[in-house]
Amino acid sequence: MQTVTHHGRKTAYELTDRGGDGPPLCFVHGSGGSRDVWKGQHRLADRNPIVALDLSGHGESADIDAEPGYATLSAYVDDVAAVLEATDSRVLVGNSLGGAVAMQLLIERDPDLDAAVLAGTGARLGVLEDLLDWLEDDFERAIDFLHEPGRLFEDPDPELRDESMEQLRETGRQVTHRDFLTCHRFDVRADLSAIDVPTLAIYGEGDRLTPPRYHEYLADEIDDAWIAGLEDAAHLAMLEQPAAFNAALAEFLDVVSERTEEY
Repeated sequence: MQTVTHHGRKTAYELTDRGGDGPPLCFVHGSGGSRDVWKGQHRLADRNPIVALDLSGHGESADIDAEPGYATLSAYVDDVAAVLEATDSRVLVGNSLGGAVAMQLLIERDPDLDAAVLAGTGARLGVLEDLLDWLEDDFERAIDFLHEPGRLFEDPDPELRDESMEQLRETGRQVTHRDFLTCHRFDVRADLSAIDVPTLAIYGEGDRLTPPRYHEYLADEIDDAWIAGLEDAAHLAMLEQPAAFNAALAEFLDVVSERTEEY
């Protein structure tokens, strides 16, 4: 585990490097999660160094004192920007809230990147009002709701489902509620044209939290974009179908690399 210090706090990240000659990939988790959500992507480290970070208040990263919404989102963007710089990562991969963080960074900061991957996310991330209420007043009900079929998972094995539920409990109600409120207030539909790197929108076909049409919208509105749907997966497709997710990501990276070499 490594850390980078910025804005008076430390952000933790894990670097896996098995000698691959591709550029480092930086992975950003979603609401209530941690870097562990990307455990299936460490298999890609033979071709690209893998960087997976904990956003502020998650995993081993220090927390922040910020209101839900833009203030929290900006703090998370600071986390990712610091890790990108510390690791020389060239590709940014974000899931759900992590995708929102990635889009905000791409729109506002114009980072020097080769590509971006937006997984299980959207340009607007409205959250069901009942879920927001449960996250505030009945955290266990919210956790159960998120783990019903078609939400975080299409049909997970019990061990994977239990690990995911425990991760939300470890993050805790306060931070998880802040995350979902931040998603609820996120809307960059008018700003997507500012994203000027090749972008892959990838989703689980059974995802009812950020359904396929969210990703179709991203692919339509971002100038240089691809789209990929994965069968037998929902919101956390990288966990539920890691081999298919990795294959789609690797294919996209190969196309980006070939185009870069042409220029």
